Amino acid sequence: MVNQDEPELGELCEKILVHIYRYGPDSPKYMAHRLLGASGWAPTYDEKEIKEKCKKMESLRLIRVFQGPLKRSPTSSVKPWIKIKAREINYKPAGIYYELTKDGKRIAGKLFKEKYR
Repeated sequence: MVNQDEPELGELCEKILVHIYRYGPDSPKYMAHRLLGASGWAPTYDEKEIKEKCKKMESLRLIRVFQGPLKRSPTSSVKPWIKIKAREINYKPAGIYYELTKDGKRIAGKLFKEKYR
């Protein structure tokens, strides 16, 4: 169901929107490997294609470049020294990270509820 004011998106764009909605800001490099919770050594999607789709959605003002620090915390309360980089202030892995805009959140929420839940 697409409203007249919503742009027509392909399946990959929808998956990217829902991924960012569900998991938070992410970069195309990492989304190629773990889009919608996928895992594995080899990328599931082509990184260049994901970058192109992100640029397209950025021009449609559905996503924007993420400026703030990523939420990072030690993974273990028993051994917090395991992830020393997680405790560094304002540390962000290399790459461009994208987050949803207000319209992007609205569309992604609707897609998540209708298709990807």
